[in-house]
Amino acid sequence: MIRKGMHIMTVEEKLEELGYVLPPCPAKGGVYTPCKVFQNGQLAYVSGCGPNIGDVNYKGKLGREVSFEDGSKAAKNCILNVLAVLKSRIGSLDKVKSCVKMLVFVASDNDFYDQPKVANAATELLVEIFGEEIGCPSRSAIGVNVLPGNIAVEIELLTEV
Repeated sequence: MIRKGMHIMTVEEKLEELGYVLPPCPAKGGVYTPCKVFQNGQLAYVSGCGPNIGDVNYKGKLGREVSFEDGSKAAKNCILNVLAVLKSRIGSLDKVKSCVKMLVFVASDNDFYDQPKVANAATELLVEIFGEEIGCPSRSAIGVNVLPGNIAVEIELLTEV
Protein backbone atom coordinates (compact mmCIF):
# COMPACT_ATOMS: atom_id res chain seq x y z
CA MET A 1 0.00 0.00 0.00
CA ILE A 2 1.23 3.46 -0.88
CA ARG A 3 0.09 6.60 0.89
CA LYS A 4 -0.91 9.51 -1.34
CA GLY A 5 -2.18 12.28 0.87
CA MET A 6 -5.00 10.80 2.92
CA HIS A 7 -5.68 8.07 0.37
CA ILE A 8 -3.86 4.76 0.53
CA MET A 9 -3.30 3.35 -2.96
CA THR A 10 -2.60 -0.22 -3.86
CA VAL A 11 0.52 -0.88 -5.86
CA GLU A 12 -1.62 -1.71 -8.88
CA GLU A 13 -3.48 1.61 -8.55
CA LYS A 14 -0.08 3.33 -8.46
CA LEU A 15 1.00 1.44 -11.59
CA GLU A 16 -2.19 2.54 -13.34
CA GLU A 17 -1.65 6.14 -12.26
CA LEU A 18 1.84 5.97 -13.79
CA GLY A 19 0.39 4.62 -17.04
CA TYR A 20 1.52 1.01 -16.65
CA VAL A 21 -0.41 -2.26 -16.66
CA LEU A 22 1.10 -5.51 -15.49
CA PRO A 23 1.47 -7.90 -18.42
CA PRO A 24 0.65 -11.59 -18.24
CA CYS A 25 3.53 -13.58 -16.76
CA PRO A 26 6.18 -14.33 -19.35
CA ALA A 27 6.47 -17.93 -20.48
CA LYS A 28 9.19 -19.98 -18.84
CA GLY A 29 12.24 -20.51 -21.01
CA GLY A 30 13.53 -23.66 -19.35
CA VAL A 31 13.44 -25.90 -16.32
CA TYR A 32 13.33 -23.53 -13.32
CA THR A 33 10.97 -21.84 -10.90
CA PRO A 34 10.04 -18.31 -12.00
CA CYS A 35 9.72 -17.19 -8.36
CA LYS A 36 11.04 -18.91 -5.24
CA VAL A 37 9.76 -17.84 -1.82
CA PHE A 38 12.08 -18.74 1.06
CA GLN A 39 13.30 -17.70 4.52
CA ASN A 40 9.96 -18.68 6.07
CA GLY A 41 8.09 -16.72 3.41
CA GLN A 42 10.00 -13.50 4.04
CA LEU A 43 12.01 -13.38 0.81
CA ALA A 44 10.97 -13.89 -2.79
CA TYR A 45 13.48 -14.28 -5.61
CA VAL A 46 12.25 -13.73 -9.17
CA SER A 47 14.34 -15.44 -11.86
CA GLY A 48 15.64 -13.33 -14.70
CA CYS A 49 12.92 -11.78 -16.86
CA GLY A 50 13.41 -10.30 -20.29
CA PRO A 51 11.76 -7.24 -21.83
CA ASN A 52 9.30 -8.90 -24.21
CA ILE A 53 5.69 -7.87 -23.61
CA GLY A 54 3.17 -8.81 -26.28
CA ASP A 55 4.57 -7.74 -29.64
CA VAL A 56 7.13 -5.38 -28.06
CA ASN A 57 10.58 -6.94 -28.24
CA TYR A 58 14.00 -5.45 -27.67
CA LYS A 59 16.61 -7.60 -29.38
CA GLY A 60 20.30 -7.08 -29.97
CA LYS A 61 23.18 -5.41 -28.20
CA LEU A 62 23.24 -1.95 -26.72
CA GLY A 63 25.75 0.18 -28.52
CA ARG A 64 25.06 -1.67 -31.77
CA GLU A 65 21.45 -2.62 -32.72
CA VAL A 66 19.77 -1.18 -29.61
CA SER A 67 19.91 2.49 -28.61
CA PHE A 68 20.40 3.60 -25.03
CA GLU A 69 16.80 4.90 -25.02
CA ASP A 70 15.42 1.56 -26.16
CA GLY A 71 17.64 -0.22 -23.64
CA SER A 72 16.07 1.90 -20.90
CA LYS A 73 12.59 1.00 -22.15
CA ALA A 74 13.64 -2.65 -22.20
CA ALA A 75 14.77 -2.40 -18.56
CA LYS A 76 11.37 -0.99 -17.57
CA ASN A 77 9.61 -3.81 -19.41
CA CYS A 78 11.80 -6.31 -17.56
CA ILE A 79 10.61 -4.84 -14.25
CA LEU A 80 6.96 -5.08 -15.34
CA ASN A 81 7.54 -8.75 -16.18
CA VAL A 82 9.32 -9.31 -12.85
CA LEU A 83 6.40 -7.73 -10.98
CA ALA A 84 3.90 -9.86 -12.91
CA VAL A 85 5.78 -13.02 -11.88
CA LEU A 86 6.08 -11.82 -8.29
CA LYS A 87 2.37 -10.99 -8.07
CA SER A 88 1.42 -14.39 -9.46
CA ARG A 89 3.48 -16.07 -6.71
CA ILE A 90 2.69 -13.91 -3.64
CA GLY A 91 -0.84 -12.80 -4.58
CA SER A 92 -0.47 -9.05 -4.13
CA LEU A 93 2.34 -6.58 -4.72
CA ASP A 94 1.15 -4.76 -1.60
CA LYS A 95 3.00 -7.47 0.35
CA VAL A 96 6.38 -6.18 -0.87
CA LYS A 97 8.26 -4.68 2.08
CA SER A 98 11.53 -4.04 0.28
CA CYS A 99 13.19 -4.49 -3.08
CA VAL A 100 16.40 -5.96 -1.67
CA LYS A 101 18.73 -6.81 -4.57
CA MET A 102 18.46 -6.39 -8.32
CA LEU A 103 20.79 -7.86 -10.93
CA VAL A 104 20.66 -6.34 -14.42
CA PHE A 105 22.25 -8.04 -17.42
CA VAL A 106 22.74 -5.84 -20.48
CA ALA A 107 23.70 -7.37 -23.84
CA SER A 108 26.46 -4.98 -24.83
CA ASP A 109 28.70 -4.17 -27.73
CA ASN A 110 32.39 -4.16 -26.72
CA ASP A 111 32.44 -0.35 -26.55
CA PHE A 112 29.20 0.13 -24.55
CA TYR A 113 29.89 1.10 -20.94
CA ASP A 114 26.58 2.53 -19.70
CA GLN A 115 25.11 -0.63 -18.15
CA PRO A 116 24.48 1.19 -14.83
CA LYS A 117 22.56 3.91 -16.66
CA VAL A 118 20.35 1.28 -18.33
CA ALA A 119 19.79 -0.26 -14.89
CA ASN A 120 18.78 3.19 -13.59
CA ALA A 121 15.60 3.02 -15.69
CA ALA A 122 14.57 -0.16 -13.86
CA THR A 123 15.48 1.24 -10.45
CA GLU A 124 13.68 4.51 -11.16
CA LEU A 125 10.50 2.61 -12.08
CA LEU A 126 10.64 0.60 -8.84
CA VAL A 127 11.09 3.84 -6.88
CA GLU A 128 8.18 5.46 -8.75
CA ILE A 129 5.97 2.50 -7.90
CA PHE A 130 6.98 1.71 -4.32
CA GLY A 131 8.71 4.87 -3.11
CA GLU A 132 12.40 5.31 -2.26
CA GLU A 133 12.45 3.31 0.98
CA ILE A 134 10.81 0.17 -0.41
CA GLY A 135 11.66 0.43 -4.10
CA CYS A 136 15.37 1.27 -4.20
CA PRO A 137 17.37 -1.99 -4.14
CA SER A 138 21.04 -2.78 -3.90
CA ARG A 139 22.06 -3.53 -7.44
CA SER A 140 24.59 -4.76 -9.94
CA ALA A 141 24.60 -4.03 -13.67
CA ILE A 142 26.65 -6.32 -15.86
CA GLY A 143 27.46 -6.17 -19.56
CA VAL A 144 27.25 -9.55 -21.26
CA ASN A 145 27.99 -10.84 -24.74
CA VAL A 146 24.57 -12.39 -25.38
CA LEU A 147 21.30 -13.10 -23.58
CA PRO A 148 18.70 -15.80 -24.29
CA GLY A 149 16.71 -15.19 -27.47
CA ASN A 150 18.97 -12.23 -28.29
CA ILE A 151 17.08 -10.02 -25.78
CA ALA A 152 18.76 -6.75 -24.90
CA VAL A 153 18.22 -6.76 -21.11
CA GLU A 154 17.39 -9.32 -18.43
CA ILE A 155 16.63 -8.54 -14.77
CA GLU A 156 16.26 -10.62 -11.63
CA LEU A 157 14.98 -9.28 -8.31
CA LEU A 158 15.07 -10.35 -4.67
CA THR A 159 12.32 -8.87 -2.50
CA GLU A 160 11.33 -8.96 1.14
CA VAL A 161 7.65 -9.82 1.56
